[in-house]
Amino acid sequence: MADQENNCGVRVTRLAKKRAMEAMGVHLQPKNKKRVVLGELSNNAVSSNADTGSDGGQIVKCGAKKVKKVVQVVTMEVKEKECEVVAEKIDDGLVDSDPQMCEAYVSDIYEYLRNMEMEVKRRPKADYIEKVQKDVTVNMRGVLVDWLVEVAEEYKLLPDTLYLTISYIDRFLSANVLNRQRLQLLGVSSMLIASKYEEISPPHTEDFCYITDNTYTKQEVVKMEADVLKTLKFEMGNPTVRTFLRRCTRVVQEDYDTPNLQLEFLSYYLSELSLLDYSCIKFLPSMIAASVTFLSRFILDPNSHPWNLALQQQSGYKPSDLKECVQILHDLQSSRRAANLVAIREKYNQHKFKCVSGLSSPSVVPSSYFDDIKEQ
Repeated sequence: MADQENNCGVRVTRLAKKRAMEAMGVHLQPKNKKRVVLGELSNNAVSSNADTGSDGGQIVKCGAKKVKKVVQVVTMEVKEKECEVVAEKIDDGLVDSDPQMCEAYVSDIYEYLRNMEMEVKRRPKADYIEKVQKDVTVNMRGVLVDWLVEVAEEYKLLPDTLYLTISYIDRFLSANVLNRQRLQLLGVSSMLIASKYEEISPPHTEDFCYITDNTYTKQEVVKMEADVLKTLKFEMGNPTVRTFLRRCTRVVQEDYDTPNLQLEFLSYYLSELSLLDYSCIKFLPSMIAASVTFLSRFILDPNSHPWNLALQQQSGYKPSDLKECVQILHDLQSSRRAANLVAIREKYNQHKFKCVSGLSSPSVVPSSYFDDIKEQ
């Protein structure tokens, strides 16, 4: 009882301290952070082996600014969101402990999510840069994604917020021609929408203006936000790679007596690397999640087959289905692709992520690993 009172006292003290800091005008966001302008990129600003320090695409962390309390609401698709929450609880092993959950519905929920990810309205065009865009290039998209990873880290946003942000960007660019000077504006507006959808306390519009060194005004961010919502027809909820990766990770963890955190962090690292590569847009999130699991197991144990019947049954993919996606992810992990984009690599080179970005792997995945597994 005394411990409970102690804990309550700590919480109250912290809340009171936070309110007092706000009342005195003390900045609540990280200080002394530089801001960055991405709109000055040229067509050849970033090459596959270029140094980001010389092309104007260097990622710089965002800075401090006192925020105002503004209530902003984005229409949410309740049905889709609830299904994702249910799926996450199932994968966290809460089925038996929660009377509202029922294990019998697991397959139906994932079937629903698989059908949802294939809906045309939720999918970007795989060739939109070639067919739609005139001023935006593949390299510019990569620089923007790399910078947004830094922004998400700075504000401690949820992983799903980052994935939804990139999804909104790609879907918007699939339908609208955009000038390169407005690409960063699209990025921050998309992250603002995704934050409102996923976060309990999302950053405010003024924060996203400040991130870009006030290149854009609050009115411009809000206008772009409205344009994105209109283009996407308020279809903001869709399953991401993380949605399906949770299930694959749970299946894999059953092979260990205790959770293998290195495998889990490596999966997160590879899945975020997929966001950088334009060629990954053509793959469904569930396929990327399965490929990430395949490659993670291979990197940690190259001498064992990374796939099995349990993973095949749960993911719905055979090894042969994953070959192209796995090879692209392997090139990303080996820095044969997007080597100049370092935000994700630096993020996962921290001890809290067990420095998984520093892991090496064989240069080639044996072709025999992509042969279909026969049921016994």
